[in-house]
Amino acid sequence: MEKITLTVKEAAKFIGVSATTVYTMVRQNEIPYKKVRGSILFHRPTIEHWLTTDTNGGETK
Repeated sequence: MEKITLTVKEAAKFIGVSATTVYTMVRQNEIPYKKVRGSILFHRPTIEHWLTTDTNGGETK
């Protein structure tokens, strides 16, 4: 069974960027996330949807 939530490091690997970039994206509200007891978590299906639908000028970000 696949994990439904991702940590910052896992999300970074999943989308192909560094963990530092993910933290920057979180600070700038560029990526959907949840904060649970101080931990930043990402809902895998939401991230998959975000990757396929969040567009900028016709190109996927």
